[in-house]
Amino acid sequence: MRIKRAHILLVPILLMLLPLSVVAAPETVRLLEIASSINPVTAAFLTEQIANANRLGEKAVLIQLDTPGGLDSAMREIVQAELNSVIPVIVYVGPHGARAASAGVLITLAADFAGMAPGTNIGAAHPVTIGPGSQPDDTMMTKVENDAAAYARSLAQKRGRNQDWAEQAVRKSVSISAAEAVDLAVVDLIAESPASLLAQFDGYKYLRNGKSVIFSSKNAVLEPVAMNWRQQILNALSNPNVAYLLMMLGIIGIFFEISQPGVVLPGAIGAIAILLALFAFSSLPINYVGVLLILLAVILFILEVKVASYGMLSIGGIVSMALGSLMLIDSSAPYLQISRAVIAATVTVSAGFIMLATWMVIRTQRRPITMGQEGMIGERGEVIEAIDGKGLVFVHGEYWTAVAEQPIAVGKEVEVVKLLDGLRLQVKPTATTQVTKED
Repeated sequence: MRIKRAHILLVPILLMLLPLSVVAAPETVRLLEIASSINPVTAAFLTEQIANANRLGEKAVLIQLDTPGGLDSAMREIVQAELNSVIPVIVYVGPHGARAASAGVLITLAADFAGMAPGTNIGAAHPVTIGPGSQPDDTMMTKVENDAAAYARSLAQKRGRNQDWAEQAVRKSVSISAAEAVDLAVVDLIAESPASLLAQFDGYKYLRNGKSVIFSSKNAVLEPVAMNWRQQILNALSNPNVAYLLMMLGIIGIFFEISQPGVVLPGAIGAIAILLALFAFSSLPINYVGVLLILLAVILFILEVKVASYGMLSIGGIVSMALGSLMLIDSSAPYLQISRAVIAATVTVSAGFIMLATWMVIRTQRRPITMGQEGMIGERGEVIEAIDGKGLVFVHGEYWTAVAEQPIAVGKEVEVVKLLDGLRLQVKPTATTQVTKED
């Protein structure tokens, strides 16, 4: 009886808690921030995170984008991930002062929803040549431009955006502000922050498999996901300035190892830096003439150690290094250029360090030998046992059997001429000893 009464008392409590249990749990929107060029690392990060969000059934993916552009191949990987995503992908050009240029335009056009922060801009998607060697001819550039324009137009058509503007962004490199982008139906709206953007998109519709789906963000919670340490390092290496500094560090380390064999550490660091630079250069438009000029500079610095050029080889090396640095990146895109200030500082410091190392090597080579058998030549000592054919001398803190071409008395000062077999010294009287004998 008591048990039944207890059950009756629990019923009202359960009825009171029931509304709380049916309230929907917060839904996750994965926030991915990209504030760099579009390269293989950022492409791998975004495609991986979009796939993970789909696998976990999250509400959406929001990409906060600030990019000057990047590689066409990397951009197409990201666009394919956006187009094949089951959950909606949102692109937000932010924060304030950000831009979505070049490849960033097509990534924005491919999103289900797109917004921009005040003070941002989008556009300038004209393709630029990225690759070693000479520039392609006009026919090839026309093909590349037509392909990019058609791709941009198809993305805009799929997402219901301004197709004419998308084509002009490629062909004429037009760029517009956030307000203009909304007016021209390039993006959907302007928002102060990702949270504000998400709230404004509540109730918007997007298409999946030909069906219209209503997006609800009332219970959505932003969950920032950053690159892991490996991706962050690789992304930093893709910066042209970092790649250039790594190459110069590698050259200096290897040069120091060559000029001072056996130190090991500079050579090891130099080899690692060169390998990292080669990884970075794989995604950058490298002019091999620039690389050869920098290598020529290193050769000239090494020859300075061997040849008495009175600094002429070093001057030639500095000029070659500066010209090679200026020619290293073969692209007109500003975001792919090495900073002139970085080049000036790096060439100055590198040339100064190499010339200092060269001077130290030359000074060491010209310094009299003070160790080993050769180091005994020129040393002075005192005759302990008179030398008449042979005798005993005290040189360099040790007693030595000595021979001389003339007799030398005990207590006289002698100078070592040669080290003979059997640990014997050939000596001669010093100038002071000779003068005293004549007196």
